[in-house]
Amino acid sequence: MTEPIRVLVADDQSLLRGSFRVLIDTAAGLTTVGEAGTGAEAVESARRLRPDVVLMDIRMPGMDGIEATRQISGSPGTAETRVLILTTFDLDEYVYGALRAGAAGFLLKDTSPGVLLEGIRTVAAGESLLAPSVTRRLIAEFARLPRVHPAPGSSLDDLTDREREVLLLVARGLSNSDIAEYLHLSHGTVKTHIGRLLSKLGARDRAQLVISAYESGLVTATRTPGSGARPGS
Repeated sequence: MTEPIRVLVADDQSLLRGSFRVLIDTAAGLTTVGEAGTGAEAVESARRLRPDVVLMDIRMPGMDGIEATRQISGSPGTAETRVLILTTFDLDEYVYGALRAGAAGFLLKDTSPGVLLEGIRTVAAGESLLAPSVTRRLIAEFARLPRVHPAPGSSLDDLTDREREVLLLVARGLSNSDIAEYLHLSHGTVKTHIGRLLSKLGARDRAQLVISAYESGLVTATRTPGSGARPGS
């Protein structure tokens, strides 16, 4: 039998932690391995328990979820652990910083239980996850910031036209299946393009590809759909 996905729940509200734990432990293929009430506890527990996924709240006492994510993603012992952040509309200004810190994805706290469970499975499988409304706000926030020089590895000069096209669709929040359908490619071909993008841009995961697309100027607020529509719609 396939081993269950091991989840660490980090939130400063004990009632929410308990609710998440019950939800996860009653879902097929998932299990909770621990809880943390602060960012520091999340880092310590991640190093000790080596979960597959950390369900992380951004705002916690002491060390916040962004710094905890940075330490978990940046430590060799927990680099393979994926961090899925739960956020609320009033915390969207932190999304960009958390992606830079290594978060694999975001969901809103008012998301449905089914979507949350599927989100855990998605990031555990190596995909990135950004709720459409969070993606739109992230792009708007990035456009508001002063223009910066591209970060190392964010240059698109070595990409083929097709790879640039795939990167644009990744940055717009499309899944591999969506990209395959839109470009009339096989799922395997899309995965190959994603792999090449990760290698060429030195990105850790799809979320880091999104950052590269923003920092290179490939994606801007005016070139990205503002209502979750697919490109060309």
